[in-house]
Amino acid sequence: MIQSTHPSKVNLRTPEVMERVQEQVEHHYHSSLVERLRAAGSVLESGNTTIRLAKQFGFCYGVERAIDLAYAARKVFPDARLFLIGEIIHNPEVNAQIAALGIRNLLDPSGRPHVEDLGPDDVVIVPAFGTTVPLVEEIKRHGCRIVDTTCGDVMSVWKRVRQNAAEEVTSIIHGKASHEETRATASRALGKGNGHYLVVLNLREASRVGEFIAGRISSGDFLSEFAGRFSEGFDPAKHLLRIGVANQTTMLREETEAVQALLREAIITRDGNDSNFRLFDTICGATQERQDALRELLAEPLDLLLVVGGYNSSNTTHLAEMGEQKGISTWFVRNQECLESGGVIRHFDLHRKEEVSTSLAWLPPAGQQARIGITAGASCPNNLIEQVLLRVLELRGEPLPFA
Repeated sequence: MIQSTHPSKVNLRTPEVMERVQEQVEHHYHSSLVERLRAAGSVLESGNTTIRLAKQFGFCYGVERAIDLAYAARKVFPDARLFLIGEIIHNPEVNAQIAALGIRNLLDPSGRPHVEDLGPDDVVIVPAFGTTVPLVEEIKRHGCRIVDTTCGDVMSVWKRVRQNAAEEVTSIIHGKASHEETRATASRALGKGNGHYLVVLNLREASRVGEFIAGRISSGDFLSEFAGRFSEGFDPAKHLLRIGVANQTTMLREETEAVQALLREAIITRDGNDSNFRLFDTICGATQERQDALRELLAEPLDLLLVVGGYNSSNTTHLAEMGEQKGISTWFVRNQECLESGGVIRHFDLHRKEEVSTSLAWLPPAGQQARIGITAGASCPNNLIEQVLLRVLELRGEPLPFA
């Protein structure tokens, strides 16, 4: 192990430091237009166009904190090599700004961390999603200083799964197995080496777990079906006797609750009671607020919905899913450049899972009434919302009422 004279974890969130970075962060991400609209009831009317913003969207506290700490790290360590484990959040514009600060990605394109040449003078930033226990330990062995921006809601989930492991309860994690947060949570679910986990993506997969508990699936078939999504040494016949449901914090609450209810019922049917089942409410509060706000927005008469944010953002993807499920014409766009014209739009196709270009009259032409909703996930800065809104008005030939 490399010896370091520095503390392994560094706290940069002091009044003196944050005052120095606030102006820079505000310059990059703030929107006075969006703040003005929020103060006016989140509705803009111009000519034949009505634009409604969701009451809650954009950066949450956890995201703001992570970005602030990344900027602060650059200020406090101006001459040090700074590395970030992957992306600070799931937004390409924000990550480009972080890279412009001279903060390098510790991961290669395949996701493998390059830790070989790290040393005591280097600073490693842990992103808002957190990272796995083995990687943190490896970084510490190199003597690096660590700036941990992990969201508090994520750490709450870690506390629960560690408790499960200590009590020999298997954690069923509702989430995306490849997502950084889920991988980080799974590593904590191992506890001190005696814990186990299983990752389920959706209600269909949870129902397969329920079928195994009911004795309708063999262990071999179950392990084959869930390959790569359970802990080493996982034995469903043994490790599904006592279970606790956790989740990736950005999943849809309704789906997590349905997963919980299904698995609890399976345990009751098998055991006659739910003493071998536990759950905790670990959906991120900001995620839920944005889902609730969109539900309220979707109750308004809308011709279309624009969802703005990074395509790999889980919470933003769920907002787009909500729009589609409501039957409203929904377009998931990265930024204003995706609105090429009133007849061409680039957007993320949730079913093909890729960006596509669609040629059709997605936007009502100038002169016709148009009612447009706009929302964004917790990783989207307000300046992107402003740019999308202004582009919509430009395509509609409408002025900004209070320009």
